[in-house]
Amino acid sequence: MKKYAVIVAGGSGLRMGTAVPKQYLLLQDKPVLWHTLTAFLNAYDNMEIILVLHKDYVERGLEIVRNTHAPKRIGIVEGGETRFHSVQNGLKPIYQHSVVFVHDAVRCLITKELIQLCYEETLKHGNAVPAVAAVDTIRIESALGNEQIDRGRVRIIQTPQTFYSDMIKAAFEQEYIDAFTDEASVVERLGVKINLVQGDYSNIKITKPVDLMIAEKILEERSLSNNQ
Repeated sequence: MKKYAVIVAGGSGLRMGTAVPKQYLLLQDKPVLWHTLTAFLNAYDNMEIILVLHKDYVERGLEIVRNTHAPKRIGIVEGGETRFHSVQNGLKPIYQHSVVFVHDAVRCLITKELIQLCYEETLKHGNAVPAVAAVDTIRIESALGNEQIDRGRVRIIQTPQTFYSDMIKAAFEQEYIDAFTDEASVVERLGVKINLVQGDYSNIKITKPVDLMIAEKILEERSLSNNQ
């Protein structure tokens, strides 16, 4: 089946405290975004990518695309006011029945195995959303203070959030509300049951300087493992 990856790279990266958004920072001498694009290109030969960029960074994005091994499989659209609107723009070029992955550009350590798991689970259940169990104690704030909750029931959601194209395109025809914090929350509002699959603790989101250091270490360890 046809596969599309909508890579959302429209963020400003303010928490990183750098002059450029985090998706353009270097990781092992390549932009973070390059690593993400390459992972999806390598996952399937028929994977096409729709890269959603802030209008001010289209030229920079084009340069990164040209430096991948399959630039013809990557198209670029401009982002919107919110993540919801950026994903909405990224879905517009998709017309044929397909499986659609929506992924954060700064989750650059995504593995082929997780991408393929999400695809296979989507074929079975219509959608697949990777998640990992919480390892820290969790407390919820309330009007009365705060209280501990059972972390065994807490799941930390990752991307790529993966859906049949007709499902996610229909969901994004809804009007935007603040409760739409990810694609699963949008699709779920249509009454669709969300299928969680096992995520990967190394599938981190680069948001702060320390995350780049962690990512460098993970890539080093992967390189050593592949060379053994």
